[in-house]
Amino acid sequence: MSDNTITENPHHKAMRRVNREITDRAEIDEIIRSARLMRIALVDGNMPFLVPVFYGFDGVSLYFHSAKAGTKIEILKRNNNICFEISIDHGVIISDMACDFEAKHRTAIGIGKALFIEYEAEKIKALDLIVANFSDVKFEYPKSNLRQTAVIRIDIDSVKGKKYGV
Repeated sequence: MSDNTITENPHHKAMRRVNREITDRAEIDEIIRSARLMRIALVDGNMPFLVPVFYGFDGVSLYFHSAKAGTKIEILKRNNNICFEISIDHGVIISDMACDFEAKHRTAIGIGKALFIEYEAEKIKALDLIVANFSDVKFEYPKSNLRQTAVIRIDIDSVKGKKYGV
């Protein structure tokens, strides 16, 4: 999704408060590039599962890594549908009225498909993107670590942006 359009998805409908919607894809991408933590939501049968992960973004897809075993990996093997949320500029806008407090934020929320990366070169490229969020150092990845690490690419089907108070 490298163009500046917002793709509609039947499960990702129009926002109720259009004055808070971000319609510029470049602004949404800037939110994605600015944060370090992403929350992913998965579905296991009728039970939701939400987990925070560190991630990388190449302008088209998102990447995260994991141990090769565990709850999120088992769920993704059964159902690779994924929802992600990335948010920055957090705060609270205080009001004199109890129910009028607002969350200050810029947020990107998207839907996509999670795919396991098998090829070592693609794994290394994805891990480099993730590490680049924390360090300028170019790391080497021992082959034993690469074999024990699951790297997952999220192909984005749709993404929306929302902001308030910034």
